[in-house]
Amino acid sequence: MITILKKSIWLIIFFSILIWSAIGPKDYVLWFLQMIPVIIGFLVLLITLKRFPLTPLLYFLILFYSIIIMVGSHYSYTEVPFFDTIKPFFGFERNNYDKVGHFLQGFVPAIIAREIFIRKEIISSSKWMNFIIVCICLALSALYELIESVVAIFSGKPAEVSLGTQGYLWDTQTDMALALIGAIIALTLLGSLHDKQLANLAGTKGS
Repeated sequence: MITILKKSIWLIIFFSILIWSAIGPKDYVLWFLQMIPVIIGFLVLLITLKRFPLTPLLYFLILFYSIIIMVGSHYSYTEVPFFDTIKPFFGFERNNYDKVGHFLQGFVPAIIAREIFIRKEIISSSKWMNFIIVCICLALSALYELIESVVAIFSGKPAEVSLGTQGYLWDTQTDMALALIGAIIALTLLGSLHDKQLANLAGTKGS
Protein backbone atom coordinates (compact mmCIF):
# COMPACT_ATOMS: atom_id res chain seq x y z
CA MET A 1 0.00 0.00 0.00
CA ILE A 2 2.81 2.39 0.97
CA THR A 3 4.70 1.56 -2.24
CA ILE A 4 1.62 2.26 -4.36
CA LEU A 5 1.11 5.59 -2.56
CA LYS A 6 4.72 6.60 -3.18
CA LYS A 7 4.43 5.73 -6.86
CA SER A 8 1.20 7.71 -7.11
CA ILE A 9 2.79 10.76 -5.50
CA TRP A 10 5.79 10.43 -7.84
CA LEU A 11 3.51 10.30 -10.88
CA ILE A 12 1.35 13.20 -9.70
CA ILE A 13 4.38 15.43 -9.20
CA PHE A 14 5.95 14.37 -12.49
CA PHE A 15 2.88 14.91 -14.67
CA SER A 16 1.79 18.10 -12.89
CA ILE A 17 5.11 19.78 -13.64
CA LEU A 18 5.25 18.24 -17.12
CA ILE A 19 1.85 19.74 -18.00
CA TRP A 20 2.86 23.10 -16.53
CA SER A 21 6.11 23.03 -18.48
CA ALA A 22 4.28 22.30 -21.76
CA ILE A 23 1.89 25.25 -21.38
CA GLY A 24 3.31 28.29 -23.13
CA PRO A 25 7.06 27.60 -23.00
CA LYS A 26 9.36 30.23 -24.42
CA ASP A 27 10.09 28.13 -27.52
CA TYR A 28 8.20 24.92 -28.34
CA VAL A 29 10.96 23.53 -30.60
CA LEU A 30 13.65 23.93 -27.95
CA TRP A 31 11.23 22.71 -25.28
CA PHE A 32 10.62 19.47 -27.16
CA LEU A 33 14.31 18.90 -27.89
CA GLN A 34 15.29 19.52 -24.28
CA MET A 35 12.48 17.31 -23.00
CA ILE A 36 13.56 14.25 -25.01
CA PRO A 37 15.76 12.85 -22.17
CA VAL A 38 12.85 13.19 -19.73
CA ILE A 39 10.42 11.42 -22.05
CA ILE A 40 12.88 8.61 -22.83
CA GLY A 41 13.76 8.26 -19.15
CA PHE A 42 10.11 7.97 -18.14
CA LEU A 43 9.44 5.32 -20.79
CA VAL A 44 12.45 3.30 -19.60
CA LEU A 45 11.22 3.51 -16.00
CA LEU A 46 7.77 2.40 -17.10
CA ILE A 47 9.07 -0.57 -19.09
CA THR A 48 11.43 -1.76 -16.36
CA LEU A 49 9.15 -1.02 -13.39
CA LYS A 50 8.25 -4.65 -12.62
CA ARG A 51 11.34 -6.56 -13.67
CA PHE A 52 13.94 -4.02 -12.48
CA PRO A 53 12.45 -1.68 -9.83
CA LEU A 54 14.87 0.92 -8.54
CA THR A 55 15.77 2.10 -5.06
CA PRO A 56 13.71 4.97 -3.56
CA LEU A 57 16.82 7.15 -3.64
CA LEU A 58 17.20 6.70 -7.37
CA TYR A 59 13.53 7.31 -8.09
CA PHE A 60 13.76 10.55 -6.10
CA LEU A 61 16.91 11.68 -7.92
CA ILE A 62 15.40 10.94 -11.33
CA LEU A 63 12.26 12.89 -10.43
CA PHE A 64 14.29 15.84 -9.14
CA TYR A 65 16.49 15.91 -12.24
CA SER A 66 13.40 15.69 -14.46
CA ILE A 67 11.90 18.69 -12.67
CA ILE A 68 15.08 20.70 -13.22
CA ILE A 69 14.91 19.91 -16.95
CA MET A 70 11.18 20.70 -17.17
CA VAL A 71 11.63 24.08 -15.51
CA GLY A 72 14.61 24.93 -17.69
CA SER A 73 12.78 23.82 -20.83
CA HIS A 74 9.77 25.99 -19.97
CA TYR A 75 11.60 29.24 -19.32
CA SER A 76 14.78 28.37 -21.28
CA TYR A 77 17.85 27.69 -19.21
CA THR A 78 19.10 31.24 -19.63
CA GLU A 79 15.98 32.94 -18.26
CA VAL A 80 14.74 31.04 -15.20
CA PRO A 81 13.31 33.93 -13.09
CA PHE A 82 14.65 32.89 -9.67
CA PHE A 83 18.21 32.68 -10.97
CA ASP A 84 17.85 36.11 -12.56
CA THR A 85 16.72 37.40 -9.17
CA ILE A 86 19.71 36.05 -7.27
CA LYS A 87 22.31 37.24 -9.80
CA PRO A 88 23.00 40.56 -8.01
CA PHE A 89 23.35 38.88 -4.61
CA PHE A 90 26.15 36.59 -5.82
CA GLY A 91 27.66 38.94 -8.37
CA PHE A 92 26.81 36.65 -11.29
CA GLU A 93 26.90 38.10 -14.80
CA ARG A 94 24.78 35.31 -16.26
CA ASN A 95 21.80 33.14 -15.34
CA ASN A 96 23.45 30.02 -13.90
CA TYR A 97 20.44 27.72 -13.84
CA ASP A 98 22.00 25.63 -16.60
CA LYS A 99 24.97 24.93 -14.33
CA VAL A 100 22.62 23.25 -11.84
CA GLY A 101 21.43 21.01 -14.66
CA HIS A 102 24.97 20.10 -15.69
CA PHE A 103 25.95 19.32 -12.10
CA LEU A 104 23.00 16.93 -11.88
CA GLN A 105 23.98 15.55 -15.28
CA GLY A 106 26.85 13.89 -13.45
CA PHE A 107 25.25 13.47 -10.03
CA VAL A 108 22.17 11.48 -11.05
CA PRO A 109 23.66 9.23 -13.77
CA ALA A 110 26.41 8.29 -11.30
CA ILE A 111 23.85 6.68 -8.99
CA ILE A 112 22.01 5.14 -11.94
CA ALA A 113 25.23 3.52 -13.15
CA ARG A 114 26.16 2.48 -9.60
CA GLU A 115 22.84 0.73 -9.11
CA ILE A 116 23.15 -1.17 -12.38
CA PHE A 117 26.78 -2.11 -11.78
CA ILE A 118 26.12 -3.42 -8.27
CA ARG A 119 22.86 -5.26 -8.98
CA LYS A 120 24.18 -6.84 -12.16
CA GLU A 121 27.51 -7.60 -10.45
CA ILE A 122 29.43 -6.14 -13.37
CA ILE A 123 32.52 -5.07 -11.39
CA SER A 124 33.66 -6.53 -8.06
CA SER A 125 36.16 -3.81 -7.14
CA SER A 126 34.45 -0.71 -5.70
CA LYS A 127 37.41 1.50 -6.61
CA TRP A 128 37.37 0.42 -10.26
CA MET A 129 33.60 0.70 -10.30
CA ASN A 130 33.69 4.31 -9.07
CA PHE A 131 36.42 5.19 -11.55
CA ILE A 132 34.49 3.74 -14.48
CA ILE A 133 31.26 5.43 -13.35
CA VAL A 134 32.98 8.82 -13.23
CA CYS A 135 34.38 8.18 -16.73
CA ILE A 136 30.91 7.24 -17.99
CA CYS A 137 29.38 10.41 -16.55
CA LEU A 138 32.08 12.56 -18.10
CA ALA A 139 31.60 10.80 -21.44
CA LEU A 140 27.83 11.37 -21.26
CA SER A 141 28.43 15.06 -20.57
CA ALA A 142 30.75 15.31 -23.57
CA LEU A 143 28.20 13.50 -25.74
CA TYR A 144 25.50 15.91 -24.61
CA GLU A 145 27.67 18.87 -25.59
CA LEU A 146 28.17 17.35 -29.04
CA ILE A 147 24.45 16.71 -29.45
CA GLU A 148 23.73 20.25 -28.28
CA SER A 149 26.05 21.57 -31.00
CA VAL A 150 24.29 19.50 -33.68
CA VAL A 151 20.90 20.73 -32.47
CA ALA A 152 22.18 24.30 -32.61
CA ILE A 153 23.18 23.79 -36.25
CA PHE A 154 19.92 22.22 -37.41
CA SER A 155 17.39 24.02 -35.20
CA GLY A 156 17.65 27.27 -37.13
CA LYS A 157 18.12 29.14 -33.86
CA PRO A 158 21.11 31.39 -33.15
CA ALA A 159 23.85 29.48 -31.34
CA GLU A 160 23.62 31.86 -28.38
CA VAL A 161 19.97 30.87 -27.95
CA SER A 162 20.17 27.11 -28.59
CA LEU A 163 23.43 26.59 -26.69
CA GLY A 164 22.67 29.05 -23.89
CA THR A 165 26.28 30.14 -23.53
CA GLN A 166 25.27 33.70 -22.58
CA GLY A 167 28.57 34.94 -23.93
CA TYR A 168 30.63 32.80 -21.54
CA LEU A 169 33.81 31.63 -23.28
CA TRP A 170 34.32 28.54 -21.11
CA ASP A 171 30.68 27.42 -21.02
CA THR A 172 31.25 23.95 -22.51
CA GLN A 173 34.28 23.24 -20.34
CA THR A 174 32.57 24.29 -17.11
CA ASP A 175 29.50 22.23 -18.04
CA MET A 176 31.63 19.12 -18.29
CA ALA A 177 33.60 19.99 -15.17
CA LEU A 178 30.38 20.34 -13.17
CA ALA A 179 29.15 16.96 -14.40
CA LEU A 180 32.47 15.46 -13.31
CA ILE A 181 32.23 17.09 -9.88
CA GLY A 182 28.60 16.02 -9.55
CA ALA A 183 29.47 12.38 -10.23
CA ILE A 184 32.30 12.38 -7.68
CA ILE A 185 30.16 14.05 -4.99
CA ALA A 186 27.25 11.65 -5.59
CA LEU A 187 29.45 8.58 -5.21
CA THR A 188 31.13 10.04 -2.12
CA LEU A 189 28.06 11.28 -0.26
CA LEU A 190 25.36 8.80 -1.25
CA GLY A 191 27.28 5.53 -1.43
CA SER A 192 26.41 4.38 2.09
CA LEU A 193 22.72 5.30 1.84
CA HIS A 194 22.52 3.69 -1.58
CA ASP A 195 24.06 0.47 -0.26
CA LYS A 196 21.44 0.27 2.51
CA GLN A 197 18.60 0.75 0.06
CA LEU A 198 20.08 -1.82 -2.31
CA ALA A 199 20.23 -4.31 0.57
CA ASN A 200 16.60 -3.56 1.48
CA LEU A 201 15.56 -3.96 -2.14
CA ALA A 202 17.36 -7.31 -2.38
CA GLY A 203 15.68 -8.45 0.85
CA THR A 204 12.25 -7.42 -0.42
CA LYS A 205 12.72 -9.31 -3.68
CA GLY A 206 14.03 -12.37 -1.87
CA SER A 207 11.16 -12.60 0.61
